[in-house]
Amino acid sequence: MKILVTGGAGFIASNLTRRLLAAGHRVVAIDNFFLGKRRHLTPFLGDPNYTFIEQDLLDLPALNQVFAEQQPQRVWHFAANSDISFGTKFTDFDLKGGTLVTYNVLEAMRLSGCKQLLFSSSGAVYGEPTVHPTPEDYGPMLPISLYAASKLACEGLVSAYAHSFDIQVWLFRFGNIIGPNSTHGVIPDFLGRLMDDPSHLRILGDGTQAKPYVHVEDCLDGMEFAQGHSSQVLNYYNLAVPDRTTVNQIADWAVAALGIAPETCPRDYTGGPRGWRGDVPYVNLDITKIHRLGWGPRMNSDAAVQRAVLEIAAQLKAERAEGGA
Repeated sequence: MKILVTGGAGFIASNLTRRLLAAGHRVVAIDNFFLGKRRHLTPFLGDPNYTFIEQDLLDLPALNQVFAEQQPQRVWHFAANSDISFGTKFTDFDLKGGTLVTYNVLEAMRLSGCKQLLFSSSGAVYGEPTVHPTPEDYGPMLPISLYAASKLACEGLVSAYAHSFDIQVWLFRFGNIIGPNSTHGVIPDFLGRLMDDPSHLRILGDGTQAKPYVHVEDCLDGMEFAQGHSSQVLNYYNLAVPDRTTVNQIADWAVAALGIAPETCPRDYTGGPRGWRGDVPYVNLDITKIHRLGWGPRMNSDAAVQRAVLEIAAQLKAERAEGGA
């Protein structure tokens, strides 16, 4: 199958590309390198089944041309702003990079006749729900960040296109996805700060924030499983783990991974229960629906974090050694 992957130089998409190529698919990846990294593409550039196109998805005529020339049979849509805090600085960032980009992808699919879409949404669309664990039919959804508002708007567009133009969709509301090639978020942020200055660790919030952390391999396993085992026009699932990990626990493992004695590394908390404005400090997603399909994560939240800390620490060390060579 020929598969188009948006945000192809990003964290999750680069991990997806590796497994798609290993399965024998032809992959066309698109990215504009605003957040994606060229180094994430290096392992694929010599593969005859891999095509990379540097393209801004806001350019709809150019995107239509890509679809017309490549004729993909399925789209995995990951392109979006992946840093929620950007929305407080640039209020149109998520509108353009999330909602309008998603409209363009859907429109290019409609015009080219591409009929299958896997879409990465977020558990942030629920806002601060009063039901825990939070199921897919919870409402009303009242996002508290522009990132989450954009994802919810994208869900509306995806649903409308699915029903209006017979595009089959698998939509996933993620927990916090972690693993190799991640460029920001609590784990690379902590490790980067500690590598720069191991004498203290600045922590946004009070450290008690607790979220379900999903390793990227479990995330992609879940997406592939749901795509292969559900066949409605619009299929939508929470994709998370049943437990949560606190920011303080992540700090403990980051300090240990770098061989820093905890007593030499005090923590500087910024105070308050949120890491930043728009942050949902406690997330607990109900995964009963996808579990009934027959899928469950191999790693719980703590195991995923511990593995990701070691993976990301190794990557950061290698990148810094290469940069200093």
